[in-house]
Amino acid sequence: MLVGVISDIHANRVALEAVLADMPDVDALVCAGDVVGYNPWPAECVDALRERDVPTIMGNHDRSVVTETGYPGNRMADAGVHHALDELDDDQLEWLRSLPTERLCFDGRMKLVHGHPDDPNRYTYPGLFSATLLEDEDVLVMGHTHVQAHETFDEGVVMNPGSVGQPRDEDPRAAYSVVDLDDLTVEEHRVEYDVEAVVEAVEAAGLPEGTGTRLRKGR
Repeated sequence: MLVGVISDIHANRVALEAVLADMPDVDALVCAGDVVGYNPWPAECVDALRERDVPTIMGNHDRSVVTETGYPGNRMADAGVHHALDELDDDQLEWLRSLPTERLCFDGRMKLVHGHPDDPNRYTYPGLFSATLLEDEDVLVMGHTHVQAHETFDEGVVMNPGSVGQPRDEDPRAAYSVVDLDDLTVEEHRVEYDVEAVVEAVEAAGLPEGTGTRLRKGR
């Protein structure tokens, strides 16, 4: 069984469309959170997942939107939350509100969390990947760091598919992964997209300039 794994779309419709077009034929698609935040298209990205009935969990930016808490100490993050609140309708907000903080998929073989199994807000960078993060699942999927990586242990696989809409590993291409649940292998993928179109849309939406320009260097 092939599973496409995405995370941290962050309202970047252009990157999401490129990922979906590039992805090989898979049996299922899952998302490890942060559908919204930062970029100009929260409604379109929510609808893309809803229309495909993608199993999705709640990321920290999704949570900030539905709780209307924002990020007072981070201008770009805070602007993205307020933009999402302006753009999302009641049905889209209700979908975000309904997302769990973790999810077991495929008869418990894959677990989705956003930051860490014990704390959805904890950054778990690749250097912290270990078999101790696994419980009964074969594959643990985490997002949040926007850094693509995976490690295979005797107990299973720990992975982060990277960020669709805001990579932070100095590679500006959109990131996703494909997991083969039969042999527990992971293929990491990167795909180019029209970053300049996003930079222009960020400006047109009145979002902070850095929200767009940082995408040029994958930071």
